[in-house]
Amino acid sequence: MSPSPQFSRYLGIDYSGAATADTPLTGLRVYRADRSNEPIEIRPDAGHSRHWTRRALAGWLIDELSEGPPALVGIDHGFSFPLAYFERHRLPPSWDSFLADFCRHWPTDRAETPVDLIRRGIDGNPASRSGNARWRRLTEIRSGPAKSVFHFDVPGSVAKSTHAGLPWLRAVRERLGSRAHVWPFDGWQPPAGRTVFAEVYPSIWRHRHPPGNRTPDQHDAFSVASALQDADAIEGQFAGLFAPNLKQEEAHQASIEGWILGVI
Repeated sequence: MSPSPQFSRYLGIDYSGAATADTPLTGLRVYRADRSNEPIEIRPDAGHSRHWTRRALAGWLIDELSEGPPALVGIDHGFSFPLAYFERHRLPPSWDSFLADFCRHWPTDRAETPVDLIRRGIDGNPASRSGNARWRRLTEIRSGPAKSVFHFDVPGSVAKSTHAGLPWLRAVRERLGSRAHVWPFDGWQPPAGRTVFAEVYPSIWRHRHPPGNRTPDQHDAFSVASALQDADAIEGQFAGLFAPNLKQEEAHQASIEGWILGVI
């Protein structure tokens, strides 16, 4: 029996938390594939910057995914924080509540408000919602090299991109409504016909293809889109990816902290 792909489009996004929400960023890259063609890079429309801003990318995702067949979208930043953060700040174990609370304290989607401005206490209220670089989510521990979402200013860090990207992930989810399924917060097994957003870690897949003329950021986005496309073409493979080997207590923790697709 031939495989029956669950998705028709595959987006790999290598994210960037640099500068502001309206700054064109060379490190913010998007590749798109379909069921039969390898990933190609998607850039902003002609007449605009050659590079995406975080605000423009969120708008494009809303327009692109509001209609048409379901897509699988892999984004390279954390979707939530370690359980220790929820405990320290006495937050309910709810992803929706977490996002609302985070956006109030870290308004990184505001114009002219880079992450570092909030880190310095000039805007927002980071002091009352701080984290510790020693705190790691279960998925980061399981993966091995993945760094904490609070580990700023080191090579390979996702802290800045996570703090910059969360308000936009929330905005896209709210605008897409029932068309979107953010994994695993909306459930471990996405229903058919939904566009799925998943956290990814390009290091898992970047070795599968030579980079050629692609920059490291381009190659990470390409590798994610390609890996998602390949997995959907193999019957049953996504069922395994969407169901990592977790005990009941671990699965509950991961439903609050999030999970990296491909970490089993």
